[in-house]
Parts: sequence; structure tokens; C-alpha cells
Amino acid sequence: MFRVFRTLGLALGLLGGTVAAQGPEFAQQYAQRLGGAVDELRRQIAGLEADARASGTTRDGAVERLRGNPDQLVARRGEAARGDIERLAALSAQQQALASATSPLGRLFAVLRDPDPGLARATYRDYQPAVPTTADGVVAGFLGFLASWGGWRLLTDLGRRADRRRRPAPEATPV
Repeated sequence: MFRVFRTLGLALGLLGGTVAAQGPEFAQQYAQRLGGAVDELRRQIAGLEADARASGTTRDGAVERLRGNPDQLVARRGEAARGDIERLAALSAQQQALASATSPLGRLFAVLRDPDPGLARATYRDYQPAVPTTADGVVAGFLGFLASWGGWRLLTDLGRRADRRRRPAPEATPV
């Protein structure tokens, strides 16, 4: 019976390692999506800045002009432009945090620290599981294996001890 439990523990450890290795893979796919979002926002804001210069104003001046326009459509576009500028700043900061993450699992923690909800949902929706071969993936997989296998060993050891306590001790027979 012990071999069955040991084999089950090893299988759970391998499953835990595989699941844990998905964290860095998710962070990688999130970073790719983040890069695309940042590139698109930069393109939109560069267009706004070019239009502002052509009109003899600054980007901030153009946004305020749009927001203050009595035409609701134009005012809403100004509000959207202001939101895009703020979002670009936040996403660029997160992109920088991902780029500067050097510790094992650093990119995963950078994503978990301050994810963009829309990007995280979209990444999760399109997520493709993989077993990464990066250092982060190996470390996460190893930690997941240890946590799963170790947790199983702890539970089975506690179960065996409790079982031993429930069994009556064999009585000594005189010789």
C-alpha cells in the first residue's frame, strides 16, 4: 500500500510542477499582449500629437480643447484621448517592470503585482498552456513539484501516525 501512496505522491508532484510552470508562461503571454497594447496606444497618441502640432498646440492643449468642446462626440473623444494617455503611462510602467525583473519568477510577480484587468482577462481567454523551458518555468515547476509532493507526503505521514495511535499496542507475552 505504501508504494501506491508513494507513486500517487510522485504523480501529484509532477502534476503540481506542470501546473506551477504555467505561471511564467502566462506572464510571457501577458507580456506579449502588453507589448501590442503599448505599441497601439503609442501609435494613437503619436497621431494626436501630430494633429496638435499641426493645429499649433500641445498634446495636453489639444486634449483640453477636445474635452471642452460643446459637441458631445468631440468632448467624448477628448475624454477617451485623456484615458489613453493615462493608460499608456500605466502600461509602459508595467512593461518597464517586466523588463527589469531579473529574479527567478520576477516577471510573474511583476504581472501579479499590478495587472491590467482587461489585458489579464484577454490573456486568460486566449491562453495556450505550455511547459516553458526558461529558468522561470523550471524554477516554478520545481517549486510546484515540491509543494505538491511535500504536501502529499505530509498528509500521508500524518495519516499513518494517526492510524498507529488508533491501533492497540500489541501486548507483551511472558517468555
